[in-house]
Amino acid sequence: MSTFDYDLFVIGGGSGGVRAARVAAETGAKVGLAEESRMGGTCVIRGCVPKKLMVFASHYGVAAEDARRFGWEFRDARFDWPTFRGKLHAELDRLENVYRTNLARPGVVIHDTRATVKDAHTVALATGEEVTAKHVLIATGGVPYVPHFEGCELAITSNDVFSLETFPERILIVGGGYIACEFATIFNGLGAHVAQWYRGAQILRGFDDEVRGHLAELIRGHGVDLHVGLEVERMERAGGQIRVYGTDGRVELFDQVLYATGRHPNTEGLGLEAAGVKLGRWGEVVVDDYGQSSVPSIYAVGDVTNRITLTPVAIREGMAFVETVFKGNPTKPDHELVPSAVFTTPEYGSVGLTEEQAREQERIDVYCAEFRPMQKSFIDREERVLFKLIVSQATRKVLGCHIVADGAGEMIQLAAVAIKMGATKEDFDRTVAVHPTMAEEIVLMKEPVRSH
Repeated sequence: MSTFDYDLFVIGGGSGGVRAARVAAETGAKVGLAEESRMGGTCVIRGCVPKKLMVFASHYGVAAEDARRFGWEFRDARFDWPTFRGKLHAELDRLENVYRTNLARPGVVIHDTRATVKDAHTVALATGEEVTAKHVLIATGGVPYVPHFEGCELAITSNDVFSLETFPERILIVGGGYIACEFATIFNGLGAHVAQWYRGAQILRGFDDEVRGHLAELIRGHGVDLHVGLEVERMERAGGQIRVYGTDGRVELFDQVLYATGRHPNTEGLGLEAAGVKLGRWGEVVVDDYGQSSVPSIYAVGDVTNRITLTPVAIREGMAFVETVFKGNPTKPDHELVPSAVFTTPEYGSVGLTEEQAREQERIDVYCAEFRPMQKSFIDREERVLFKLIVSQATRKVLGCHIVADGAGEMIQLAAVAIKMGATKEDFDRTVAVHPTMAEEIVLMKEPVRSH
C-alpha cells in the first residue's frame, strides 16, 4: 500500500505534462495533474495551434489577389476579425475538452488550480489542500518576457493576441525571433500596417545566416516595415493609440505594440529552490539526460527545462520520463536532428546544422538553389524560394537542410526522415524528381555553390 496520495503528480497541463500524465496512468499508476489556466498549455491555447490558424487566415488575402492574376474575378476581399476570433475560440474550447477527456479516460485526477512544490514529495494547491506524490513532474512551460522600460505595461505579448477585442490597423512587433517574424507576416497578411523592430543586426538569430538574409528581404518585400538595430526607448498612451519612441529618434503611433522578445521558463513562485531543486540562469529546471532534477523525486520536461523548446520535443520527453520511471526502461529523449518550421510567409523549414555550425566542425560542401517557382513567375511575383543542403565532404552525409518556400514546414518533415536515417548527397541524387514541383529541386542540385 503506497504511503503517497499519488504515484505521480504533474504540475502543468501543456502538451508534455498531459502526455506524461496520460501514459503513466495507462500503466496503472495513480496520477494527479494541476493546471492553473486552461488545459492544453501554450501550444494549444496560446501558441502553435491558434497561431497556425491565423497563418492560414493571413494567406487568403494574397491568394485572392493571386487568383485575380490567374484570371479569377472576385469582389473585394475583407478580413473580419470578430468572425475569425469567434471560430478560433470555439476550436480552442473543443481542443481543451479533448485534452480533458483523454486525461479522464485512464483515471487522471485533474485539479483546476495553481500548484507549488512544498518539498520532495508534497505539492501545495491554491485551494489550501496538500497532496503527496512518489514522483513530481514539473511541466509548467515558459512565459513571454517583456523588458522593463517606461511604458512597458502598454505592450501585449503573444498570450494576448488571440483575445484582442478589435483588429489593430497599425501594429508594432518588437523582436527578431521566430514568434516576432511569424506575427509580423500574419498581421501583414491580414491587412494591418506592420512595423517590426529588432535590436540585433539580423532577424532569426541562431538560424542559417543565408536564410536569415533571404527571409528578411522577403518579409520587407511583402510590406513589413522591418528595421534591425532598433529598440524601443519608451512608450506612452496617446488617446486610443500608443506613441512609441525609438532609439534612433523616430516617433510613431500604433494601435498595439506586441513584444516577442523571448520566453523564460515558468518557474517563478513554484517553490522549487526552497525544495532543493537547482535552477539555471534563466530559471530553468536543471535536469540530467533522463529529466531528473537535483531532487531525485522531482523531474521536469518541456520548455521549463529550456533545452529544445518545441511541443513535439516536450511530448517525447514526457514519453521518455514514463518509460524511465514507470516502465523500468531508462530512456533518454532524442534531441538530435530535430526538425522545425518558422511559419512566416513564406515558411522556413530546417533540420540539422546551419552552414556556420557545420563548417566549424568539418569540411563541407554547400548546395543551394534560389529561384522563382512556376506559380509565382506566371503572375510576375518576385518572391523567390530557397533550397539548401549542407554536406560533409568526408562522409557525404547531409548534415543540414534548409527550405524557404510555401509549404516548407510540410517538406522539411519528410526531408528530416531521410537525414535522420543518415542519407548522403548521392542518396538524394539517386531519387527521381517529382515534376513539376518546387520540392524537386532538393534532388536536382548537382554542383556545390561553395565549399569550406
